[in-house]
Amino acid sequence: MRGTCLSKDWMCFLSLTDRHTTPEKFYIEACDDGAGDVLAVDRVSTEMTLTVRKDVPPSAVTRPMCGIMGTMRLVAGMYLIVITKKKKVGDLLGHAVWKATDFDIISYKKTVLHLTDTQMQDNKAFLSMINSVLNTDGFYFATDYDLTHTLQRLANTSPEFQEMTLLERADQRFVWNGHLLRDFMAQPEVIVAMKSCCINGKIFDWNIISRRSCFRAGVRYYVRGIDSEGHAANFVETEQIVQYNGAKASFVQTRGSIPFYWSQRPNLKYKPKPQISKSGNHLDGFQRHFDSQIITYGKQVILNLVNQKGSEKPLEQAFAKMVDSLGNGMIKYVAFDFHKECSRMRWHRLQILVDMVAEMQNEFGYFLVDSDGTVQLQQDGTFRSNCMDCLDRTNVIQSLLARRSLQSQLERMGVLHVGQRIEEQADFEKIYKNAWADNANACAKQYAGTGALKTDFTRTGKRTQWGLLMDGWNSMIRYYKNNFSDGFRQDSIDLFLGNYAVEEADMNTPLHEPKDWKFLTLPIIMVVAFSMCIICLLMAGDTWTETLAYVLFWGSASVVTAGVILFNGRDFVDAPKLVQKEKMD
Repeated sequence: MRGTCLSKDWMCFLSLTDRHTTPEKFYIEACDDGAGDVLAVDRVSTEMTLTVRKDVPPSAVTRPMCGIMGTMRLVAGMYLIVITKKKKVGDLLGHAVWKATDFDIISYKKTVLHLTDTQMQDNKAFLSMINSVLNTDGFYFATDYDLTHTLQRLANTSPEFQEMTLLERADQRFVWNGHLLRDFMAQPEVIVAMKSCCINGKIFDWNIISRRSCFRAGVRYYVRGIDSEGHAANFVETEQIVQYNGAKASFVQTRGSIPFYWSQRPNLKYKPKPQISKSGNHLDGFQRHFDSQIITYGKQVILNLVNQKGSEKPLEQAFAKMVDSLGNGMIKYVAFDFHKECSRMRWHRLQILVDMVAEMQNEFGYFLVDSDGTVQLQQDGTFRSNCMDCLDRTNVIQSLLARRSLQSQLERMGVLHVGQRIEEQADFEKIYKNAWADNANACAKQYAGTGALKTDFTRTGKRTQWGLLMDGWNSMIRYYKNNFSDGFRQDSIDLFLGNYAVEEADMNTPLHEPKDWKFLTLPIIMVVAFSMCIICLLMAGDTWTETLAYVLFWGSASVVTAGVILFNGRDFVDAPKLVQKEKMD
């Protein structure tokens, strides 16, 4: 867990924590050796104070827990969200990294009898939203290491930075429970793969850390492009770290939605048409985005992997035009039509892109610290990759660029002999490919609701028929979730991040917006008409002309109704209820 704001030096919940509960207060006690302070939370006033172990009443009910996610105000009042189970995923540079696997949401109030039936229903819905976010994999923590920063950022810090608490110095882009922890600490949402590997009898640690930004966070079709501050949807910073004999190397890449104002709202069609906003200053938001990227990461090479024909073509053209209009020498633009180049299973053609940017990758380099702690190399720029979702195509390309960097790092560290290739190390290659495929799945589940597509190539280096079938299955699940459950998921994220604030005892939440008459009437008509069509086929009339007439009538009724439903598709999808409309459009 992180250091609390209550006391700069008091590190709460370092490994295992006990929660003592009385009708009046929660007492939270760190179980580490030498920890004497206890955090007391008043269940009525919500005030937090530091006390000592002897002040905990003997009658208090004690429950073990692993840390605190924070507090949340709902209709019934304040709730304390705690981590009840954790799993160690490995060691990063000698620091244990844990994954939070189970949570509990505890009410400050002893009863909800003061609520009306409608308020109880709303409170239950909000609790379900919070659980939805908590049950999405991705909450990791370390008790003595800052997971929100790259190795290079941590190496280039001032003594004052080192004196800050972990909350104060954390990169707020990746602190997903920052809203919950206004009085506590920081809990980043990251994706971690940690492996101890061996090549030529030399054991080294190899890690992937993907940090998902909580700025402009959301689900696939409801959050696209950028906001007015230049924050891109589905922005993820991915760092590959290698440690061998005390030396450490790091290679950082980023991904994020195409950085101007556009949307792609679900409307029951398999692939809704993207819409570039006709209002708003695109170039201003575009510049804000890349100004912050250059400050944080240095030079930028954009790898735009979208189709250069069809509905994606206008996005590619607009992206290229804005890069030209900006005229910033720190930004280079590379367009690569992934689907066209790799059509008909020609996945070897990805090497065209890798070779195209090889000189730029050599120029950027990577971050390297020797065993004495001396910085040998700095990474001077990053590749910013994107496709439409910044998931499937993006992950494939990032894994190839990361392998190329890893080849150089392992050669310099002396793990690989001169002339040896990573691809020839069968055991490590299997670990490498599976870890990147797992990284793809984790990023995709958070944004699109399913595992990633094209992971058969990431895992095996080639496209397979089974992989195509699995992609088809995942695409069908995505279609259902994007149209019929993503509104709830978007509301859950907005509630968790504090984009929507619940007022205690609120009588008027947006959860009860009335549905348009078409929402229930048209589907019922379509089902009845289709059913009658089938019945007429199974139970033929006296003559074939009579049967044909009935079938044509009911068949036409079902087809026309289905057409009307598709034409009004937006009225039938599960849309967010809590967010402001302008955020989605």
